[in-house]
Amino acid sequence: MRDITHKTSTLRYACAQARVRLQAPEAMAALVEKRVPKGDVFEMAKAAALLGIKQTSLVIPDCHPIPVEFAAVSFEVQEMDILVSVEVKTIYKTGVEVEAMYGASVAAITVYDMLKPLDAAIEIQNIRLLEKTGGKTQFGELSQKRPRTAVIVCSDTVSRGKKEDRAGKAILEKLEGMGISAGEYSIIPDEPALIQDKLLQLEMAGFQMLIFCGGTGLAPRDQTPEAVRPLLTREVPGIAEAIRAYGQARMPYAMLSRSVAGFRNAMLVLTLPGSTRGAQESMDAIFPYLLHVFRADVHPENKIT
Repeated sequence: MRDITHKTSTLRYACAQARVRLQAPEAMAALVEKRVPKGDVFEMAKAAALLGIKQTSLVIPDCHPIPVEFAAVSFEVQEMDILVSVEVKTIYKTGVEVEAMYGASVAAITVYDMLKPLDAAIEIQNIRLLEKTGGKTQFGELSQKRPRTAVIVCSDTVSRGKKEDRAGKAILEKLEGMGISAGEYSIIPDEPALIQDKLLQLEMAGFQMLIFCGGTGLAPRDQTPEAVRPLLTREVPGIAEAIRAYGQARMPYAMLSRSVAGFRNAMLVLTLPGSTRGAQESMDAIFPYLLHVFRADVHPENKIT
């Protein structure tokens, strides 16, 4: 199975449909009038679909077991066709489209099994996904936003050449994966005055997003939050909260991060941890969802055209 541990849980929804085509009018009449010898076709098919939805990961090898938090099965008769519709919801890291499609297929096969003594020519047609939301499907258009971005590493040891920068490069890699190229990537010491000067310079240069990496911990020289916060014109606490919550679910030290985030006028400023893993997980926690702020109706000054 694919690794989904880096993904963020969101509300996932899928709707799938299967079409069962009957050939014998007497079979359709028996179905509608509930005279099928094997019992109530729709009730049996609904129960089978619900069982199938919950068992999908046991029969489709690459599917992850997921907490199914809602499932609904409905039927519609259209002349000689029966449309089976299945809806599934969860709050999880991966989608439920396969569960919905499997549920629809199991329901359709159940209809076939119960009606085949009355109609040997039944056909199951067009098992298909009608809709899915959540995850990349819902936020895909946001990933097309490409703010002019700078990545600044704040580290005494890296700036003196005593250590290689891995965290900043990890951020650059994550950005490139979303089609965002950094217009500036540089390394500076953990000096509040230098951090503030760099922030103001990049704002004047027209950058729309600035990511500081490093200096968010508890060491005496970790002063990035103290340097950045006074210059923010509007703090956005939820960004740092999301980073810490995401990290805390993966390792217990994330609560010690002091990341802050917000706007300096029209420029979004982020302060991320200086560890490679912390930087990677912070990016996973907030992107691509964070690009929502560059929509004109969210932050008019920061619109990307």
